[in-house]
Amino acid sequence: MIKAILFDSGKVLDKPVSGHWFIPPNFFEYVDREAFDSVPSSNKRAAFTRAGNYISKKKLVISADEEYSNFVEYYRILGEELPRLKLRDSDAKAIARDLVYNYDKYSFYEDAVSLIPELSKKYKLAVVTDAWPSLENVFKQAGFRDYFSSFIISSMIGVTKPDELMYKAALSELKVLPEEAVFIDDHAKNCEGASKLGIKSIILSREFKFYVYNKLVNPGYQIIRSLNELNDAIYNEVSHTKD
Repeated sequence: MIKAILFDSGKVLDKPVSGHWFIPPNFFEYVDREAFDSVPSSNKRAAFTRAGNYISKKKLVISADEEYSNFVEYYRILGEELPRLKLRDSDAKAIARDLVYNYDKYSFYEDAVSLIPELSKKYKLAVVTDAWPSLENVFKQAGFRDYFSSFIISSMIGVTKPDELMYKAALSELKVLPEEAVFIDDHAKNCEGASKLGIKSIILSREFKFYVYNKLVNPGYQIIRSLNELNDAIYNEVSHTKD
């Protein structure tokens, strides 16, 4: 009955090696760490939010070079908001280059590394994620890209989840019907977008506090903490549908 699995990327398959999606691996080669640490957390959050508001308006970004140009401005804004960092234009460019062209910026969860190759033998797999073009190169460098028959990146379509076009693009490339697919995401709203199309959806909450929260707030969904639980979750989805 189930022929395909659609995966979100961030917090499902991979995570930033720095612990922050917008702090690339070599960030502190261009930013003084002591100066950064001395900035109040609220100020840093506000600065990243303002820069994030800028980048979130860039809906259609179809190449890594475009991505780089947008993130140069992102880090210029961050520097303006946090003058204590004394970010120069050359620093903004170097950080943006590291974010876009450093394909070791993310690491893959152990359960993803072990399970995805096995799942690809049984199911058609897709990535359906809100991200930028460079993400595909991260998967390629890790030797992970070939397991996925479809790779849907929001910026290359011009919409983000839960817009139905994200899921429909993957279904079309995989040549499967909505009821033949399962979608895995860490956000309930993205699962709702898939569910509206008839795609069975499962919430992955790796952190215990989010697991408990989703158990309480989203009882209509199966909530798992690891991809190692996925086979049982898919079986339960199919059994529930039959019932």
